[in-house]
Amino acid sequence: METGITNFTRPVEASAVMELLPTRPRVLALGEPTHGEDTLLGLRNRLFRQLVEEQGYRTIALESDCLRALIVDAYVTSGEGSLDDVTEHGFSHGWGGSRANRELLRWMREFNADRPTADQVRFAGMDGPLEITGAESPRQALSGLHDYLTAHVDAELLPCTADRLDELLGTDASWTNQEAMMDPSQSVGRTPEARELRLLADDMVTLLETQAPHLAAASAPSDRDRAHLYGRTTVGLLRYHSWMADTSPSRMARLLAARDEMMAGNLLALAARGPVLVHAHNSHLQRDKSAMRMWGHPKVEWWSAGALVSTRLGDQYAHLATALGTMKHHGVEAPPADTVEGILHALPEPHCVLDAARLDAAARDIPAVPRVSPYFGYAPLDPAHLPRIDAVLYVRDVPHD
Repeated sequence: METGITNFTRPVEASAVMELLPTRPRVLALGEPTHGEDTLLGLRNRLFRQLVEEQGYRTIALESDCLRALIVDAYVTSGEGSLDDVTEHGFSHGWGGSRANRELLRWMREFNADRPTADQVRFAGMDGPLEITGAESPRQALSGLHDYLTAHVDAELLPCTADRLDELLGTDASWTNQEAMMDPSQSVGRTPEARELRLLADDMVTLLETQAPHLAAASAPSDRDRAHLYGRTTVGLLRYHSWMADTSPSRMARLLAARDEMMAGNLLALAARGPVLVHAHNSHLQRDKSAMRMWGHPKVEWWSAGALVSTRLGDQYAHLATALGTMKHHGVEAPPADTVEGILHALPEPHCVLDAARLDAAARDIPAVPRVSPYFGYAPLDPAHLPRIDAVLYVRDVPHD
């Protein structure tokens, strides 16, 4: 079993990854099985630097708030703000506290310092303004979209005034109430005001499209890109809040699907600009349906952002899934031999890249039916998913950072 894949391992380098793919993808999706481990993020940083220097990539997208990421992008492109402020306010999910994320931003800023705008590396968030405990108010996205349209189209074309938006939005606290995640009756997502906001958001996004020739002549590409980001985020947030108010059994599946649809929209927009490395959890990037149990609910399933983007881009989307051997500070010991991680654990390399098809063949050759690793400190690879993964990045041991 070991011999079957030992001869096909490669170093963790951009060139080695590209040799395993049929073409340079527009979206190279680097998935991780767990969050918050700087060892994995350090490998991500090294791979991104090589993709930039050797393969022409110019964007990295993380599983972080797409609007907060604008703060980070301003820092790496123009030096706006301090690194401390940017890491505090430019990330969601607490990612700004990561040493490896700070190192990534330092490198991006240094790379961009003397480069023309067109050749700079860019930072983006793929996620919506969401946390596991709830969602942000749509005010920032709605107001940003309305301000852009106000500045560039005739006033009579706008569906409402800024004052009307403020009146309908009410207080931000009503939108960010964390009780709503567990209690749909606490959500404002299906109030008459929220329903009217969804109609107005649809009208404003439509205005972006119907006025595209004029807006292309009247505004900078970066401003148009930001307006479309505000539009996607507005629509997605209002939809998410609406499903937070839902009381049907499909509520959690709808919420998870709505989040990944927002991720997919952001990734497709970034891919239209140029090749992008996206780093997020494997469950958001795999081509198969994702599934999870949370808060006592039965298992819910939904199509991930990777599945949605792959459907649109075909082989211009590639999934490089990370698997790990041990993570002892989380109770993850040496994996059982009849798991994907168990097969990989027999390799001598501390970390490597290999063809998922070769790994799938090795898994099929073991005497027992391969199973999912039983450890719960991370999300192990499902052997059934290997045929729809392009390559695997294996990390033998993840030490405590």
